[in-house]
Amino acid sequence: MTPALTRHGDHVRLTVRLTPNGGRDAIDGWETGADGASHLKARVSDPPDKGKANKALIALVAKAAGVARSAVSLVSGDTQRKKILRIEGDPEDVVSRLESALPR
Repeated sequence: MTPALTRHGDHVRLTVRLTPNGGRDAIDGWETGADGASHLKARVSDPPDKGKANKALIALVAKAAGVARSAVSLVSGDTQRKKILRIEGDPEDVVSRLESALPR
């Protein structure tokens, strides 16, 4: 498990770097930034206009984690590229589904 993905009692927190207008909706894998912090790279085809890209990111992560969209919420980073998401559910299940959905 990476520091970008942290388990808590009833949820998981995930740090994501989002690229809006990315041409397609996809999770591109783990990356370490220049500051040394790791994050999940994701892209969505929607523009960063009125929360469209954030909604697309939530749908993409929910599908990868195998949870409902309502179980994924934006904790911080509403207007930034780096975001922290909260994913409700059993942490073990959520982590294993997310890791299996990542490109190899």
